[in-house]
Amino acid sequence: MGENAGARTKRADARRNEKTLLDAAAAVFVASGVDAPVRDIAAKAGVGVGTIYRHFPTRADLIIAVYRHQVEACADAGPKLLAENESPHAALAQWIDLFVDFLVTKHGLAGIMQSDHSGFEALHGYFLTRLVPVCTELLDAAEKAGEIHTDLEAIHLMRGVGNLCIGAEADDSYDARRLAALLITGLRQTG
Repeated sequence: MGENAGARTKRADARRNEKTLLDAAAAVFVASGVDAPVRDIAAKAGVGVGTIYRHFPTRADLIIAVYRHQVEACADAGPKLLAENESPHAALAQWIDLFVDFLVTKHGLAGIMQSDHSGFEALHGYFLTRLVPVCTELLDAAEKAGEIHTDLEAIHLMRGVGNLCIGAEADDSYDARRLAALLITGLRQTG
């Protein structure tokens, strides 16, 4: 029993370490783009560069892992935000902030993945399958609460937010979060 408990603990530690690494990489990618030096990611994660390469031998491996990690974080966040907020509109606004961070990272992925179109398409399908239902749930809850007026479909809102994020990684003065917040505020039911 002692060996199995140790193996479970080690696996749990490994999962936590990988999550820490992926969170750090995502933060660095949002701030500096997907071409940020691996040493910056290692410093943010509090690990050596070799640790990153041991887990992710290529930059594409790291970027894909961050992409999947962020999709799961966004998918998991939707129901949690609905449960934690009195206002579904506030939950939607907070979720859109997370989505914007994800999109800023995602835009760099396209350049990395150009040589593997099928891999990019598979990731895009994964993204849609996981996130469209979450956005739909948030929109439906806000509409049901009378906070927004919309016949807007989740995929269209997500595309609109995505379009607001284009170029954000190339221009430090461009604030995609602010523009997305204005869009979400515009959904508010007035009067």
